Amino acid sequence: MGTVKGREPFRWHSTISYKTVPKIVTRGYDTTELVEKGYGFADIIFINYQARIPLLKEVKMLHYLMILCLDDGMSTSPSIARSVAKGHNILTQSAGASILAFGNAYGAFQAFGRMLDKYLERCEKEGMSYQEMAEILFKENRGSLILGVSNLMVKDPAAKRVFARADSLDLSGRYVAFQKEVVKAAQKASKEAVDLDMLGAVGATMFDLGFTPEATWSIVALARAFGSTAHALEEEEREPRVVFGQNLQPKENYDGPPDRPVPSLKDRDEVAKPGQTKTLDEWREAFGQRAKLGGSGWAIVEEIADPRKLVKGEDK
Repeated sequence: MGTVKGREPFRWHSTISYKTVPKIVTRGYDTTELVEKGYGFADIIFINYQARIPLLKEVKMLHYLMILCLDDGMSTSPSIARSVAKGHNILTQSAGASILAFGNAYGAFQAFGRMLDKYLERCEKEGMSYQEMAEILFKENRGSLILGVSNLMVKDPAAKRVFARADSLDLSGRYVAFQKEVVKAAQKASKEAVDLDMLGAVGATMFDLGFTPEATWSIVALARAFGSTAHALEEEEREPRVVFGQNLQPKENYDGPPDRPVPSLKDRDEVAKPGQTKTLDEWREAFGQRAKLGGSGWAIVEEIADPRKLVKGEDK
């Protein structure tokens, strides 16, 4: 094989940072100088994601949100981290696993943000008030898990306190204002009690701080990873390790087909069933039966829309 000459080696190009022997620079600022002059972790997050030194009240708000998001008891993220830690893995694997818990249902900040952007854009184009557009949003997305309003925190004041904190710091913008109207629309139309939840509170406030839905998703997931890693460490310290093949499942926890004899190969054709159907009626009957088969995927009738397409409403 011939040698290709005259080609430059691959290099990363970045507008975010660079590193040389004497210093690390992010968005033009020497990170050591930032720390030595008193800037903190939240400041660097603003600089990294938004290329600006934030107002002090913005730093206070981000600290507030990150502390709220750092630990949530035995929720999905720490539970996954603990499960991974049971295998006596490298600690970073547990931390990484906790981040992977975030999707378009659990911690759906990207999808939530794109939804708000979509309806706020419509609000401007169609000349509607936030109240009017919020009612349309709820009507078109009723039953969605990413509304930022649910029955999760009817008695828990934590989410409402986030908005109260943003209001007190004079940081509530159009996202918080619009989400408040979404809550009112949901409460007006719902038979059960609903209220602002943490997705709506944290998401809308982060967006008003200037963070994109993607950045919010990342920052919250990483904040949760700090708390989840502590859970993983405790799992290593307090709980026994689990080895391959150790866990048992009692039969009373199984609700699949009853125990049955394995047919001999010569009897195979008598019990085997084809996977294909030849008529619409056969397909409809087979689909109904397959939808009852847990773990097959046939009961999943709606895929989660790609949140990237929500920017221009391409999911419609």
